[in-house]
Amino acid sequence: MCPPYLFLLFCCFSLTYIHLCKPAATQTILIIIERGLLHCTKHFLSHSFSSIIYKQIKNMGFWTLFEVAAMPILQVLIISLLGAFLATNYCKLFPEDTRRSLNKLVFVVFTPSLMFASLAKTVTLQDIISWWFMPVNMGITFLVGGMVGWFVVKILRPKPHLEGLIIATCSAGNVGNLLLILVPAVCNEDRSPFGNRDVCNSVGLSYASFSMALGGFYIWTISYQMVKSSAVKSKALEAAEEFVSKVEANNNLDATAQTQLLKERKEEGAITTVATKEVEDPEQHANVSQESRPKQEGKGLLWVNVVAFLRQILKELMAPPTLGAIAGFVFGATVWLRKLIIGEGAPLRVMQDSTKLLGDATIPCITLIIGGNLIGGLRSSKIKPLVIVGVVCARYIILPVIGIWVVKAAAKLGFLPSDPLFSYVLMLQFTVPPASNIGTMTQLFDVGQEECSVLFLWTYLVAAFALTTWSTIFMWILT
Repeated sequence: MCPPYLFLLFCCFSLTYIHLCKPAATQTILIIIERGLLHCTKHFLSHSFSSIIYKQIKNMGFWTLFEVAAMPILQVLIISLLGAFLATNYCKLFPEDTRRSLNKLVFVVFTPSLMFASLAKTVTLQDIISWWFMPVNMGITFLVGGMVGWFVVKILRPKPHLEGLIIATCSAGNVGNLLLILVPAVCNEDRSPFGNRDVCNSVGLSYASFSMALGGFYIWTISYQMVKSSAVKSKALEAAEEFVSKVEANNNLDATAQTQLLKERKEEGAITTVATKEVEDPEQHANVSQESRPKQEGKGLLWVNVVAFLRQILKELMAPPTLGAIAGFVFGATVWLRKLIIGEGAPLRVMQDSTKLLGDATIPCITLIIGGNLIGGLRSSKIKPLVIVGVVCARYIILPVIGIWVVKAAAKLGFLPSDPLFSYVLMLQFTVPPASNIGTMTQLFDVGQEECSVLFLWTYLVAAFALTTWSTIFMWILT
């Protein structure tokens, strides 16, 4: 029996091939799909609401909207499949060691470069002030998504090393590169509801770049900590299980109690050392093992806890992607620094060009790594189907509905600019699939890579249809 994921991939590539080779046949297929979806819309929704949606879809052109929303997702799937092929035993060009080394380059070099280049060029101090609600909106997406992910974990009870991954995929969306592709594509359409094409393109790119920078900041602090905590917990449990098994073996093999006691102490020390070494932080300059807190009692204990907490936050902020985002904010908001690197007459513009060149490698490399991990995931992943369903429901049903309510409430309270494109971007932040940087984190900490790839496969397949549907609804609400 053909696995369902192979069937879905076959359908995607078949449509792409037919569209390239026989456009007339593609048009016929899409007309059938359009009529079927419109019929379903009319059948399941109330008459007044469905008639409005029907008119909006017909005016915008369903295939136009579908193509705009689906192309970025198809790009991710195609590059992921290339990475999967390169990682197969047949090709052997992308083994696990190569993926791990490339992943470290993405973490230390490519991602910080992308964050800095995008922010320094497109975001000014005035933009940061006028778009103040966007970081609040993104914080709400992480809060609500994290709560939903926590409920999924408590209800389905996955393995401990997957808990952080599930919560992270529910809370952290791909608010960077997907929006950089999707928003300008919507602006370039002839029937776009967002006004002049050039103005929409320029402003939309600034919105998407600001969203990407904020998303990177949240992802590399909150989601990073979630995945790291799961890695620490997983390594500790593995060490404990290994210790127990060795103790039981000693009970069977050792004849005297004295020999047994000596070996237990020796094994305990060895396991503790291994458990500490295995959870080292991959970026070299930060240790995952928590610092020993001074054993103080009384009034000084609270202060010690506060200092330890602030020190941990500082460690998270020192991650290379976060530093790149902070530097981009500083250069973008400071006029004289901005003039040094931005513009044709800038004396140091070669630095911006070089940084952008490095940043352009981020998205392809991350996507190839996800595809390479997918091969192992399809073979050895034991993730429950209900977990996949839970993540899909969280990202494409619960979060978009809450996003509409949040954005509409903020608009009524006067928190948002009058530009409907800004509200559209805010709503999209609730609707996008999980952030691809989560795959980088699982590779860094060597925890849940296969399961992460399987989750990404399904969520990105569903995203092609979910983004189309929700984009249509968002445009109807805002126009």
